[in-house]
Amino acid sequence: MTNQNSTVTSSVASPKRNSVISICKGIAIILMVMGHAEPPTLISNFIYIFHMPLFFITAGYFFSRKYMDDPWSFCVKRFKGLYIPFLKWALVFLLLHNLWFEVGLLNEQYGNWTGGVTHPYGWREFFKRLFLIVTSMSGYDEFMAGAFWFFRGLLVASILFLVIFKLIDSHTRLTPVWGVIAVCVIALAFQAYRLGFGFKISTIANGGLRDVWGMFFFGIGVLYRQFEQRIGCRWWVSLLCLAVLLVGASQHWCGMNNNGQLRDILTLPLTGCAGFLLTRHISGLIDAAGGVVARLLTYIGNNTLYVFVFHIISFKVVSFLKILWYGLDPVQIGCHMVIHYNNHEDLFWILYTLVGTALPLLCVEAWRRTQKSFAMRKQLKFNE
Repeated sequence: MTNQNSTVTSSVASPKRNSVISICKGIAIILMVMGHAEPPTLISNFIYIFHMPLFFITAGYFFSRKYMDDPWSFCVKRFKGLYIPFLKWALVFLLLHNLWFEVGLLNEQYGNWTGGVTHPYGWREFFKRLFLIVTSMSGYDEFMAGAFWFFRGLLVASILFLVIFKLIDSHTRLTPVWGVIAVCVIALAFQAYRLGFGFKISTIANGGLRDVWGMFFFGIGVLYRQFEQRIGCRWWVSLLCLAVLLVGASQHWCGMNNNGQLRDILTLPLTGCAGFLLTRHISGLIDAAGGVVARLLTYIGNNTLYVFVFHIISFKVVSFLKILWYGLDPVQIGCHMVIHYNNHEDLFWILYTLVGTALPLLCVEAWRRTQKSFAMRKQLKFNE
């Protein structure tokens, strides 16, 4: 029996709040690109302890209680919004994998820090990866699609959240708010067991560590929506959050990676929530000020898919420039994700961030305008 005495969240957020969350997502995707651009260590540490939780919290923010009575529509929506884009672009990158070697964008001499770590695929490996892509959202070529784990992570996290929340709501007398809290506690308990005893969910790629963290932060987003007005945006809270993040960065606390440790049970919820609250405050100020910056970040936040998919291939443009600047071996264009030479001393990480964010969106916008122009010309001819 479903509890009806209180509500977790309404199904529709106001336009103002939507734009603020879009700005949050815009900032988060820029931080993701910046992290992949290999900035100085302190900046990288600062970014990684909260930037991915931002995406899960903002996704949970829009969860509606109506899906408790219609879970199928929620699952269909998640599959259309996450599985289908993942499948489409993972297959594109799989088909293009060997071509990257032909044109030199990938090679076996350069790769991660340890050298060559990838190779052209034969037919056997191609079909093996194809099967994994379709059935488990894994097996994709992570060297040109390095952020694709997020699609699976959010899909699994959001559906797991719905299933567990519905079971708690139907079989206990907990209010919806306490039901969400229970889901978050279950996620933390599982992570403690997972990290303490090395347990892995064999049916989920990489053992499910990121996915369960995603469920926890998805629940935090649901809770934040409920208490948003009470929490508000206070300068002293934001400064405290910034202090927490700086301490975490200096102490090398972990983010949502696949090599966690037990202390993450305490540190990651702290930095993830602190990062969201700080970003939410900054986003609210930007949204209130309006202007070009607010519109640009809102646009980026509403089009994060294309940055996820294409930022690594966009990095190759900057890598080419870096090769020319330093007179490096042209084969270093195959470095993943960026050319490592002098990367913590020079400022190429800024250029990588700008191009990795802007180029995918410029290409998408050009494609949209071309399609629109073509459709208009076609309509004019039809009217004639």
